[in-house]
Order: sequence, then C-alpha cells, then structure tokens
Amino acid sequence: MAKTSKTVPVSSQARKKIVAQLVNSGKIHSQADVVKELKSKGLKVTQATASRDLQELGAMRGKGSNGESHYVLPTNSPASASQGLLLSIMTSGNTVVIKTPPAAAQFVASSLDSAMSSQQLSGAIGTIAGDDTVLVIASTPSGGSALGKKISTLFGKVK
Repeated sequence: MAKTSKTVPVSSQARKKIVAQLVNSGKIHSQADVVKELKSKGLKVTQATASRDLQELGAMRGKGSNGESHYVLPTNSPASASQGLLLSIMTSGNTVVIKTPPAAAQFVASSLDSAMSSQQLSGAIGTIAGDDTVLVIASTPSGGSALGKKISTLFGKVK
C-alpha cells in the first residue's frame, strides 16, 4: 500500500519562519532543499514559492567554514554576517575594493548597505558587487582610505 503524505496548511508568514529556521540551521544549499525540507514537515511548496520566500527573507548565498555554498540570512551585525568573507581591502581615491570568496560579494555588499542604512558605516554612498569583488564608493573625493579603515574595523580582521 502506498503511503500518502499529509500536507499541513500554514500561513505564508509561518512558512517563512520555518524557512528562516532551516536557513539558519545551515541545511539549505538550494531552493530544492527548501522544497524538500518543507515537504518533510508536511508543507507542500513549489520551487517558485521557495525562491520567493528566500528572496523576501533576504537570504543570500554564502560560504560555510568548509567552503560549501549555502543560503544565509542577513543579521543586524555586518561583522557577524560577513565574518571571514573579506579577503582583502584595497583603496584608491574615493573607492574601496573588497575581495571575497567566489559568490560572497553580493552578501558582503548587502551587509555593507545595511551598515550604511543603520548609520554604523558613515562615509559611503553605495556599493556595487560582482561575484567576488565589492566596490564601495566614498562620499568624499579622497575618502577611500578612511572608509577602508572603517570597513576593516567594523567587519573585523581581513583574512
């Protein structure tokens, strides 16, 4: 006899809370993992729903201590959110160039943007992120050096 799986109806807010817990547990490496983990809890979702939930939670791809890529959620502390992801900081004029591991630049840029919004990081007007490089623009023509030092202090020691 085939086993039927029972689905449990939950609100989108409750589902996102579960997704956040799964992401924080380090179990989520892909959107398919979200679908699979929710299914194991009796929640049936599509890949599109999993993608939307991750996006609305602000989840971004990050690297674990083992180098494996997985989803992470931003935190209020840029230092804790991006710890170990700053490989180098170089400055020139009004720019700061931060090198990160592959696929980590978007997460670091988001952490920097959050720090700017919360006034933890002053002197920057914006970020641009690629795959492994973040460009931060200082608010003054020669502010790159001071901004680089602030970022280094805020985010901790560069690897």
